[in-house]
Amino acid sequence: MIARRRLALQAVSLAGLMLLWALAAEAAASDVLPGPVAVWAAFVAQVEQADYFGHLLVTLARVAAAFFLAMAIGSAFGLALGMRSIVDNVFGGWLTLLLNIPALVVIILCYVWFGLTEAAAITAVAVNKIPNVAATLREGARSLSRDLAEMAQVYRLSAMQRLRHVVLPQLVPFFAVAARNGLALVWKIVLVVELLGRPDGVGFQLHVYFQLFDVATILAYTIGFIIVVLAIELLILEPFERRVSRWRR
Repeated sequence: MIARRRLALQAVSLAGLMLLWALAAEAAASDVLPGPVAVWAAFVAQVEQADYFGHLLVTLARVAAAFFLAMAIGSAFGLALGMRSIVDNVFGGWLTLLLNIPALVVIILCYVWFGLTEAAAITAVAVNKIPNVAATLREGARSLSRDLAEMAQVYRLSAMQRLRHVVLPQLVPFFAVAARNGLALVWKIVLVVELLGRPDGVGFQLHVYFQLFDVATILAYTIGFIIVVLAIELLILEPFERRVSRWRR
């Protein structure tokens, strides 16, 4: 019941946003602010072209590669920082430094050092995301319950049992938060990476239609990509986060 009410409120809110958009476009009466109908027409026109889904799939592949790479490295780094004070004392400053380096600087450096290659593009995106994952998992490791750890020691649980029944249930919500925030950040950076140095993908197409001042097509590509990412968020990440957080109730 609560989920249906929430869905209904979100639908009404989005409908209101669409109405405001249409009214603003009507008042502006300019090609630089096309209305929903014009954007939808551009979207349909692009979908009918053979390369639309090709560019979309290329971008999603880069998002997936950078996302999983960042989650794996960032999680390991964050857990090491949070569970070992000596590691945090030595490398905590590195994390602070990486968190404050602008994403654009990292992208440019990767292209300069490694060339305009696929590996450089994915590396640039992953490097921008790794510090955020590490910071989240570090806090998760720091918040591990000492009482539960002592209980596991009293009941003489094996290392695998402690990991499965004590440590992971407490860390999984932090993994979920890092994954959700990571996806939101990674796809945005991927578009910048494609705009600056790749010959395909949604970001490349945005650059092309920017040069043509075709705002309707820019929004058409943007909306198509956002729909896919929101579907991943609503159908995979949110249910996963709710499920793994049940033990806290």
